[in-house]
Amino acid sequence: MALLSVVIPSFNEEAMLPAALEAIPASLEEAGIRYELIFVDDGSNDRTWECIARGAKEKPEGTIRGVRFSRNFGKEAAIFAGLASAKGDCVAVMDCDLQHPPKTLIQMYRLWEEGYEVIEGVKRSRGEENAAHSFAARVFYRIMSTSTGLDMSKASDFKLLDRKAVEVLLRIPERNAFFRAISSWIGFRTASVEFDVQKRAAGESKWTVFSLTKYAVNNIVGFSSAPMKLVMWIGVLTLIFAFLLSAETLVRYFSGSAVEGFTTVILLLLVLGSLILISLGVIGYYISRIFEEVKGRPRYIISETL
Repeated sequence: MALLSVVIPSFNEEAMLPAALEAIPASLEEAGIRYELIFVDDGSNDRTWECIARGAKEKPEGTIRGVRFSRNFGKEAAIFAGLASAKGDCVAVMDCDLQHPPKTLIQMYRLWEEGYEVIEGVKRSRGEENAAHSFAARVFYRIMSTSTGLDMSKASDFKLLDRKAVEVLLRIPERNAFFRAISSWIGFRTASVEFDVQKRAAGESKWTVFSLTKYAVNNIVGFSSAPMKLVMWIGVLTLIFAFLLSAETLVRYFSGSAVEGFTTVILLLLVLGSLILISLGVIGYYISRIFEEVKGRPRYIISETL
């Protein structure tokens, strides 16, 4: 029988781990699916690792495995560490907070048995998100969809991948890979399963406004050149505006009605100066990402496994 590996990134999920350790195996065992769960402790500072170790002792041998990072390296690193550790013929990725319903794993697995190699979990609804978060998410995915040519309007990390797709992902040398986008970019025979984001039963989301903003900026820059193109088009529009303003100024000068004072000049200097500094900032951010890639440091460091 084929083996399904389920990769579960976990960061300070002490409150949710007992529920995950019960709900996910129960669903898979009921469906008769042979499985292993790989919990990746992303540098938690609570008792997440102890909960994983306890679960590994309580469950049948080999069904629960753990990978512990030396520090917090981020969710993308945790996902790739789980993919590298997985032994299954197919590998699913889901959140530890059970907002990705375990029952949906069964639908994904059945589609894999039919020959599909990438099965996407597509959000039918986003659960109890506040309005600001939902709006920011829509803007982010609109930018990503436009810049990559992939429809990411309802994308999530909830996916099931054939071993062939997993091996391709692991061979990609990027240190800051955006799993949600790159797993769609690789292609293969793809299907999708809709799901409703479930309410978190315990604990709180570890995502703050700052961390979500940083996550969005990092992934837009890491997977797309859209900000660089935007800077170029702003430069083109500014040049057109400068030509029009120059023509108006010359006409006024030769007609004897030139604009008096320095208000216009000062405003132009402020606008142009701001655009230049923003443009340099965007370019500098891309250069910093190039610098990080060139250094070739590992995506993550594993301190312990079980």
